[in-house]
Amino acid sequence: MYPHGYRYTNDHEWIHPEGDKGRVGITDYAQKQLGDVVFVELPEVGRVLKAGEQFGTVESVKAVSELYSPVAGEVVEVNDALVQKPEAINKDPHGAAWMIVLRVADPAGVNALLDAAAYEALVASEAR
Repeated sequence: MYPHGYRYTNDHEWIHPEGDKGRVGITDYAQKQLGDVVFVELPEVGRVLKAGEQFGTVESVKAVSELYSPVAGEVVEVNDALVQKPEAINKDPHGAAWMIVLRVADPAGVNALLDAAAYEALVASEAR
């Protein structure tokens, strides 16, 4: 259900490593918990983030949730289309609804995150 080759956090963000960069978003589980997304706030290109640092927010009809960087790195791209159409998060959270691209500071940080099987086990335990 969750793409293999991606890495996941306990806070339900994902990163898809692409060379020295990584595309970041929230998981399908996270978007389902939020409900209909109506607004997203993303950082400026050039911002340097620490692992676990808040980089934005996503607002739904139910709640506002913080977004946390899965690894340390510099924001090199922001999905501006998502700001215009935040509902895309509900339709394609692991694809077109990516949020930022990071230039990863330490690739070992990516490897330390959950793989798809471990993330699915986490989601199953939270669903109980």
